[in-house]
Amino acid sequence: MSDKALDLFERMSPDPNNVIYTIIFDACTQLKNTRGISVGKKLVNEIFKKSNINNIVLNSAIHMLLSFGDVKHAEQLFESIERNDVVSYRVMMKAYNLNNNPLKCLKLFEKMKKQDIIPDEIIFILLIRACSQLSMLSICQSIVAQIPSYLYNNQRICSALIDMWASIHCYKCLSTLFNFCIYFIGQSWFS
Repeated sequence: MSDKALDLFERMSPDPNNVIYTIIFDACTQLKNTRGISVGKKLVNEIFKKSNINNIVLNSAIHMLLSFGDVKHAEQLFESIERNDVVSYRVMMKAYNLNNNPLKCLKLFEKMKKQDIIPDEIIFILLIRACSQLSMLSICQSIVAQIPSYLYNNQRICSALIDMWASIHCYKCLSTLFNFCIYFIGQSWFS
């Protein structure tokens, strides 16, 4: 179906609207082949030149670029957005987590707060996952303290918190075990 969407798009008039851009970015994301990447990147270059592109289109383009593994261009597009919305932040934060860069995810959260964008359930889940990757207790506690109390009833938040605390404690256990092994090996070699 995505190939057919691109076929139709290539037969269209040269000035697509926001809905068409969003559909084509999604089709390119689904394809992830040479054609999809080529068409998608060409359209990203086009939208930089237009002034009437909305955040939905820009978020779709960011998502597409990230699905291609093009974090650099996705970041550039994200930074070019005049007023990012919560969805823009979700897309970038998820990408940072998937690319094992949880610190960038946490930095985006700080930027988001400075812009007075209210985080939602998904943002907090992404932050919890970033904390889980970092395994730093103080950062985890700081993020957990910022979660509104009404979200503690949320099953997805609770599950993410359980996973985070379990991974932190496993990390601590492994660290302790490693230190114990080093000590034990050292003792047996010098006995």
